[in-house]
Amino acid sequence: MFVPKLYVYTFLGEFVLLYPVYTLLFTDSGLSVAETSSLFVIWSVTGMVLEVPSGAWADAVSRRLLLFLGPLLAGAGFALWVLFPSYWAFALGFVLWGAEGALVSGAFEALAYEELERRGLQSRYAAIMGRAHSIGIAAAASAIALATPVFAVGGYPAVGVASVAACLLCAATALTLPERRPGVIGSSTESSTESSDESSGDSGGRYLAVLRAGVAEARTDRNVLEAIVLISVVTAIWGALEEYVPFLAAETGAPRTAVPLLVLAVWVGAAAGGLLAGPARRLSERSFALVLALAALAMAAGALVPHPAGFLLVAGSFGAFQMAGVVADTRLQERVSGGQRATVTSMAGLGTNVVTLAVYTAYGAGSPFLSHGTTFALLVLPYVVIALWLARERVAPM
Repeated sequence: MFVPKLYVYTFLGEFVLLYPVYTLLFTDSGLSVAETSSLFVIWSVTGMVLEVPSGAWADAVSRRLLLFLGPLLAGAGFALWVLFPSYWAFALGFVLWGAEGALVSGAFEALAYEELERRGLQSRYAAIMGRAHSIGIAAAASAIALATPVFAVGGYPAVGVASVAACLLCAATALTLPERRPGVIGSSTESSTESSDESSGDSGGRYLAVLRAGVAEARTDRNVLEAIVLISVVTAIWGALEEYVPFLAAETGAPRTAVPLLVLAVWVGAAAGGLLAGPARRLSERSFALVLALAALAMAAGALVPHPAGFLLVAGSFGAFQMAGVVADTRLQERVSGGQRATVTSMAGLGTNVVTLAVYTAYGAGSPFLSHGTTFALLVLPYVVIALWLARERVAPM
């Protein structure tokens, strides 16, 4: 039952009915576009600041604990938005939501990989995480579809209650996940003596030791560092561009009523890519590089085609990038050693956040001068650079 619990946790974490309407809530509460943009900055900066420290906390204390606390923080933030709709309540809510992302990032992957490894199933990690990503996409799509009738009936309070309920159920699911590591609070392998020693020992010293070990491994182990760079670039670029897909769809000349269908096509492509992550794990390094390069070229070509048919290429590219991100994460998990897995994985999360902000900045800077299609084409060029970098490596199973 371990793997189904991972899927349930992922689904509930993305099944937030506030997603498609929270910007409307901000507008209806009197916020300007500039104020709303500042909230997004607060959200991003919170996640970046807490990403690595929370990963070390997960390694030093308990990954399951962080997976439990994260959804509770997000739920508290959503409740604040609905109960006290004002700029500072929204800002605090984004701080809590950003903290949730940081707490879960790293801890989820580390717990999943080590539990599968304990069961001798680590070879299935890519397939399982790929399915989890696809389930998350399906959950977000379901939340968007359900938000319309729920909002029509009960307004913001109704979608707020539904979102908080999903967070509470997600936190409850975390408590059912196993965690079997010596010295971990609540672990089934922890003896009462170990628990007493841990609680009375220098927990701060343990935390700093784990943090230093994780940073050192990422900095000195070339294979780990390469995997972190790969995850950061591969995951961040397409993830950031996804936010601009509706603008690209409108630019194709499609009727406004067809824009949601084109966006849905991209989501379907990304979900399909997650399902292909298992077989893709067996690609050689150069084959993987070729997939990245072809996906980037397809994305550029599809974005530059002034016709909705180009979205077939765009959707396929998003699927390839989703698949590549899961495979890159698998490579990192296979290369991490020691007890600082969540810390190292969180460093990849930090890199992803940094690259994501760079993409947002570049897109905004180019928007007055370039079409959306041209901007998409230019911003996927780093994938070609990464592909060339990988192609120089020796051919080896991933």
